[in-house]
Amino acid sequence: MRVLIIGAGVGGLAAAVALRADGHEVTVAEEAAALRTGGAAVTLWSNGTGILRDLGVSLDGVGAPIDVLEQRDADGRRLVSVDVARAARVHGHPHVCLPRRRLLERLMDALPDGVVEFGRACTGVSQEGGTVRAGFADGSVGEADLVVGADGRRSVVRDQLWGGDPAEPTGWGTWQGLGPVPIDVVSSRVGLMIAGKGGSCGLMPAGEGLLQWWFDMPWSPDEPPLAEPLAEIRRRFGHWCTPVPEVLAAVREADVELFPHYRHRVPRKWGAGRVTLAGDSAHSMPPTRAQGANQALEDAWALAAVLRAKPDDVPAALREYERKRSRKAGIVARHAGREDINRLPSFVSRLAPDGLTGVYYTRWLAQISDFL
Repeated sequence: MRVLIIGAGVGGLAAAVALRADGHEVTVAEEAAALRTGGAAVTLWSNGTGILRDLGVSLDGVGAPIDVLEQRDADGRRLVSVDVARAARVHGHPHVCLPRRRLLERLMDALPDGVVEFGRACTGVSQEGGTVRAGFADGSVGEADLVVGADGRRSVVRDQLWGGDPAEPTGWGTWQGLGPVPIDVVSSRVGLMIAGKGGSCGLMPAGEGLLQWWFDMPWSPDEPPLAEPLAEIRRRFGHWCTPVPEVLAAVREADVELFPHYRHRVPRKWGAGRVTLAGDSAHSMPPTRAQGANQALEDAWALAAVLRAKPDDVPAALREYERKRSRKAGIVARHAGREDINRLPSFVSRLAPDGLTGVYYTRWLAQISDFL
C-alpha cells in the first residue's frame, strides 16, 4: 500500500519505520528544510523504549537511564521518591532520557535515503474513491492509498478533518533547555522535580554530559512574550534550594525555549475515509506526564498492527486504530491537562509512601499503553 505521512516528528518517523517493516511503500513529507532538532530532551518510559526495540530502533549509546523520580519542595525537603526502576523490571523495558534530536536521528537511521522529503508543506488533502491526494505549497500533489497527518499541534491535516484547532491553553507554559550543566544530577540515574509557590522545576540527566532542565510558570498566549525569559525565571526561582541556583547560573538566555501548554478532549474518531492522525495532531497535551513522545510511538505501533490485521479494509482499520488509541491517549491527555503536578500542595506528596508510588507507576504505564 502507498502511504503518505505528513510530518517528520517522532510519530511520523516511527510510523514510517513500522509501516515499511510491513512492506508498505512509505513517503514522509516534512515542511522544514531539514530535520527539526529543537525540543530539548524527551523521556521514554517502558512503553516508548519497548516499541522502539520492537521496531528495531536501537538507543545504544544515547541518553541516560532513569531509575528514580524524586520530588522536593522549594526549600529542599524531600517529599516523595518514586522507584520507576520497578516498572522497568516488571515491563521488561528501561526508562531513558535523551536529547530529542538523538531520537529523531535514530529513527531516520532506520529509514532508507529518500523516504523523507524535506521542504514540502502540506496545504490540504482530498479523497476520491480509494485514492487520497495531498496538496503542497510548491504546487505539487502527492497520491497515496492512505495519508497519516503527523504534523504536530498546528496540524493542517487535523484542522481540515476537524474544522479547526480544538486545543485551548491550560494557563501554563514550560521554559526549557538542554546543556552541559555541572551538577550531580547529570551523572546520576535520578530525575529531580522541585515544586513551590507559583511554579515547578525539573532536572533530568540526558546523557553526553547534558542536563534537561525546565521551569513551569503561569502563561497565557494573550500575554506579551517575555523579552528576557531567563531573567524572569531567575527572579522567580533563583532563591529556591540547590541545585536550582547552580542551574540558573550555568544557562544562557539563548538556551531557553518556550513549550506552551495546550489541551483538548481526545475524540474517539480522528479521521475520515483513508486519512487519519498520529501524535500531537490527534492528542495535544501538556508535558506534565512526560508521555508526548511515548504516545506518538504508541500511535505508530498500533497503526501498523491494525493495518496488518485488516489489510483489505483500510477505512475500517483506521477507525479501529483511532478508537483503541483514543482510550489510552485520552487518559494521559486528561491527567496532563489538569496540570495537577504544578498545583499539588507539598503535603499531599508527603502522604504517599515511597513503596506504593513505585507500584502505582508500574500500573499507570500499563493503563496508558496498548503496547505493554
